[in-house]
Amino acid sequence: MIQNLRFRDAALAKRVTEKMHKIAPKESTVKICHVCGTHEWTITHFGLRSLLPATVEVIAGPGCPVCIVPASEIDEAVQLALKGVVVTCFGDVLRVPGSTMSLLDAKAEGADVRVFYSVGDAVKMAEKEPDKEFVFFAVGFETTASSTAVETLNKLPENLSFLVSHRLIPPAMKLLVEMEGLSLNGFIAPGHVSTIIGLKPYEIFPEFYGMPTVVAGFEPLDVLFGVYMILKQLTEGKPRLENEYVRAVCWEGNVKAQELMKKVLEVVDGKWRGLGTIPSSKFKFRDEYAAYDAHLKYGVKVGHGVDLQPGCRCHLVIIGKIKPTECPLFMKACTPQKPVGACMVSSEGTCRIWANQH
Repeated sequence: MIQNLRFRDAALAKRVTEKMHKIAPKESTVKICHVCGTHEWTITHFGLRSLLPATVEVIAGPGCPVCIVPASEIDEAVQLALKGVVVTCFGDVLRVPGSTMSLLDAKAEGADVRVFYSVGDAVKMAEKEPDKEFVFFAVGFETTASSTAVETLNKLPENLSFLVSHRLIPPAMKLLVEMEGLSLNGFIAPGHVSTIIGLKPYEIFPEFYGMPTVVAGFEPLDVLFGVYMILKQLTEGKPRLENEYVRAVCWEGNVKAQELMKKVLEVVDGKWRGLGTIPSSKFKFRDEYAAYDAHLKYGVKVGHGVDLQPGCRCHLVIIGKIKPTECPLFMKACTPQKPVGACMVSSEGTCRIWANQH
């Protein structure tokens, strides 16, 4: 697949691939986990796995923010929509399955569900229609959590509140390291998230777990360099934290964004779809901003939720334990046109990415 790259990039890709083959172990397997849907898209679209040594495996972790939203939180948004509240969300969230229906299903039943590209769009719409109640379903990792914090600190219209469903990436990575049977040898950390949080939150992985960790960008060469840097660390026996994505990520990250998030949001334990509860992995509003919490404003109450439909293996795809093609529903009962599992919905979902290459 090197021929799919620009000439200069193809030459560099060939050189770094040759270096990888020289230092990769000949017998034992190296398992590297990335935690970003865009990384998976790059890897799959450009066929980068075909360039790797036979003993090097790159698996996809829970890096799709839409895929890991538990069904119970989709159920909350659906409940509000069916009660007459205008629910706004990002486009990928619309089709994520809840326990019995998605927001798209609720819209088909007459609910007012609107897709926006930013929290700011929801604010403007609420201002234009003061006679209606609006809720923004705030899904995403630290990258979009900062936007929620910024808008909250501005004067929000009284008819707008939030269902906060933001998660933090490092706690999920910690879960993967400690997960029995996964046996990881290195992490490629997400570039988008790292522009906000910087490198410091990843220090625990090389220092405590002996896990080589590299923050990488999203071009094919970024990913290949990230894999090579991890292999080099393993060869030297010196696990450390490195930054391949120096053009966008700095050590301290976006300090201003971090300050705003800390002011508005606090970290609590959070449920992830198919993974259960991960300690200190979810944001919620601090008490000072509880007036914007849709849970409190509308008294939202739902059950535990049904994350997985019969036969769905999303929980194993999300942690890279199986490939999408190993799920019995993949491209049969579960397709991009009619997704059964959350991993088939978003453009960052591993199953959706793989489906688009078929």
